[in-house]
Amino acid sequence: MPEMKDVRVVIVTALSLFAMYAMAEEAVTFTPNELKWKPTAGYPGREQANIVGDLKKDGLYVTRVKLPPNYTLQAHSHPDDRTYTILSGTWYVGWGEKYDETKLIPLPAGSFYIEHGKRPHFVATKEDGATIQITGTGPSGQDFVDPAHGPKM
Repeated sequence: MPEMKDVRVVIVTALSLFAMYAMAEEAVTFTPNELKWKPTAGYPGREQANIVGDLKKDGLYVTRVKLPPNYTLQAHSHPDDRTYTILSGTWYVGWGEKYDETKLIPLPAGSFYIEHGKRPHFVATKEDGATIQITGTGPSGQDFVDPAHGPKM
Protein backbone atom coordinates (compact mmCIF):
# COMPACT_ATOMS: atom_id res chain seq x y z
CA MET A 1 0.00 0.00 0.00
CA PRO A 2 1.46 3.40 -0.95
CA GLU A 3 2.43 5.82 1.78
CA MET A 4 0.35 8.98 2.13
CA LYS A 5 3.36 11.09 1.07
CA ASP A 6 3.60 9.05 -2.17
CA VAL A 7 -0.07 9.69 -2.91
CA ARG A 8 0.41 13.42 -2.25
CA VAL A 9 3.36 13.56 -4.67
CA VAL A 10 1.29 11.94 -7.43
CA ILE A 11 -1.66 14.29 -6.74
CA VAL A 12 0.54 17.42 -6.71
CA THR A 13 2.26 16.33 -9.93
CA ALA A 14 -1.07 15.62 -11.62
CA LEU A 15 -2.53 18.96 -10.49
CA SER A 16 0.59 20.80 -11.68
CA LEU A 17 0.34 19.15 -15.09
CA PHE A 18 -3.38 19.99 -15.26
CA ALA A 19 -2.72 23.64 -14.31
CA MET A 20 0.00 23.90 -16.92
CA TYR A 21 -2.32 22.40 -19.54
CA ALA A 22 -5.13 24.78 -18.56
CA MET A 23 -2.81 27.79 -18.99
CA ALA A 24 -1.55 26.72 -22.41
CA GLU A 25 -3.22 28.45 -25.32
CA GLU A 26 -2.67 25.41 -27.51
CA ALA A 27 -1.95 21.78 -26.90
CA VAL A 28 1.73 20.93 -26.60
CA THR A 29 2.76 17.89 -28.60
CA PHE A 30 5.98 16.42 -29.84
CA THR A 31 7.29 13.19 -31.24
CA PRO A 32 10.48 11.48 -30.07
CA ASN A 33 12.22 12.72 -33.24
CA GLU A 34 11.51 16.33 -32.22
CA LEU A 35 13.33 16.10 -28.89
CA LYS A 36 16.51 18.16 -28.70
CA TRP A 37 19.06 15.94 -26.95
CA LYS A 38 22.08 17.70 -25.46
CA PRO A 39 25.11 16.31 -23.66
CA THR A 40 24.79 16.71 -19.89
CA ALA A 41 27.74 18.87 -18.76
CA GLY A 42 30.12 16.97 -16.50
CA TYR A 43 28.60 13.54 -17.21
CA PRO A 44 30.36 11.90 -20.18
CA GLY A 45 28.04 9.87 -22.38
CA ARG A 46 24.82 11.14 -20.77
CA GLU A 47 22.26 13.16 -22.76
CA GLN A 48 19.23 15.14 -21.67
CA ALA A 49 16.16 16.59 -23.39
CA ASN A 50 13.98 19.07 -21.48
CA ILE A 51 10.30 18.71 -22.32
CA VAL A 52 8.58 21.12 -19.91
CA GLY A 53 10.09 23.72 -17.62
CA ASP A 54 13.67 23.82 -16.40
CA LEU A 55 15.15 21.80 -13.53
CA LYS A 56 17.09 24.85 -12.33
CA LYS A 57 14.04 27.13 -12.10
CA ASP A 58 10.94 27.28 -9.91
CA GLY A 59 8.05 25.16 -11.12
CA LEU A 60 7.18 21.88 -12.72
CA TYR A 61 9.69 20.22 -15.01
CA VAL A 62 9.65 17.12 -17.18
CA THR A 63 12.94 15.95 -18.66
CA ARG A 64 14.29 12.84 -20.32
CA VAL A 65 17.73 11.44 -19.68
CA LYS A 66 19.52 8.95 -21.91
CA LEU A 67 22.26 6.92 -20.18
CA PRO A 68 24.81 4.84 -22.07
CA PRO A 69 25.54 1.16 -21.37
CA ASN A 70 27.52 0.35 -18.22
CA TYR A 71 26.92 3.74 -16.61
CA THR A 72 27.26 4.27 -12.86
CA LEU A 73 26.23 7.26 -10.77
CA GLN A 74 27.48 7.23 -7.19
CA ALA A 75 25.33 8.02 -4.13
CA HIS A 76 23.57 11.38 -4.34
CA SER A 77 20.25 13.04 -3.55
CA HIS A 78 17.97 15.71 -5.02
CA PRO A 79 16.23 18.51 -3.11
CA ASP A 80 12.82 17.73 -4.65
CA ASP A 81 10.45 14.77 -4.78
CA ARG A 82 10.53 13.16 -8.22
CA THR A 83 8.74 10.57 -10.30
CA TYR A 84 10.65 8.36 -12.72
CA THR A 85 9.36 6.40 -15.70
CA ILE A 86 11.74 4.02 -17.48
CA LEU A 87 11.14 4.40 -21.21
CA SER A 88 13.74 1.99 -22.61
CA GLY A 89 16.45 -0.33 -21.38
CA THR A 90 16.79 -1.29 -17.74
CA TRP A 91 17.48 1.23 -14.96
CA TYR A 92 19.05 -0.04 -11.76
CA VAL A 93 18.47 1.93 -8.56
CA GLY A 94 19.50 1.40 -4.95
CA TRP A 95 19.15 3.50 -1.81
CA GLY A 96 21.86 4.38 0.68
CA GLU A 97 24.86 6.64 1.17
CA LYS A 98 27.34 4.34 -0.59
CA TYR A 99 27.12 2.60 -3.95
CA ASP A 100 26.38 -1.07 -3.38
CA GLU A 101 25.74 -3.23 -6.44
CA THR A 102 23.98 -5.86 -4.28
CA LYS A 103 21.26 -3.31 -3.45
CA LEU A 104 20.46 -2.42 -7.08
CA ILE A 105 16.87 -3.11 -8.14
CA PRO A 106 16.37 -3.67 -11.89
CA LEU A 107 13.53 -1.59 -13.36
CA PRO A 108 12.82 -2.55 -16.99
CA ALA A 109 11.09 -0.33 -19.57
CA GLY A 110 7.59 0.58 -18.42
CA SER A 111 8.55 0.74 -14.73
CA PHE A 112 7.74 3.73 -12.52
CA TYR A 113 8.81 4.87 -9.08
CA ILE A 114 8.65 7.84 -6.73
CA GLU A 115 11.74 9.14 -5.02
CA HIS A 116 11.53 11.53 -2.11
CA GLY A 117 13.81 14.56 -1.90
CA LYS A 118 17.03 14.39 0.08
CA ARG A 119 17.05 10.55 0.05
CA PRO A 120 20.51 9.26 -0.99
CA HIS A 121 20.48 6.76 -3.82
CA PHE A 122 22.71 5.44 -6.61
CA VAL A 123 21.98 4.23 -10.12
CA ALA A 124 23.47 2.20 -12.91
CA THR A 125 22.81 0.77 -16.34
CA LYS A 126 24.17 -2.43 -17.80
CA GLU A 127 24.69 -3.55 -21.40
CA ASP A 128 21.49 -1.98 -22.80
CA GLY A 129 21.71 1.50 -21.23
CA ALA A 130 18.44 3.25 -20.38
CA THR A 131 16.26 6.24 -21.19
CA ILE A 132 14.19 7.65 -18.34
CA GLN A 133 11.67 10.45 -17.87
CA ILE A 134 11.83 12.51 -14.67
CA THR A 135 9.11 14.81 -13.35
CA GLY A 136 9.51 17.11 -10.37
CA THR A 137 9.18 20.65 -9.07
CA GLY A 138 12.28 22.81 -9.28
CA PRO A 139 14.63 24.17 -8.57
CA SER A 140 16.35 20.81 -8.50
CA GLY A 141 19.92 19.58 -8.51
CA GLN A 142 22.21 16.80 -7.36
CA ASP A 143 24.05 16.66 -4.05
CA PHE A 144 26.66 13.89 -3.95
CA VAL A 145 27.32 12.15 -0.64
CA ASP A 146 31.02 12.33 -1.57
CA PRO A 147 31.55 15.54 -3.60
CA ALA A 148 34.50 13.86 -5.38
CA HIS A 149 31.90 11.72 -7.21
CA GLY A 150 30.14 14.77 -8.66
CA PRO A 151 30.25 15.96 -12.27
CA LYS A 152 33.65 16.58 -13.82
CA MET A 153 33.49 20.00 -15.44
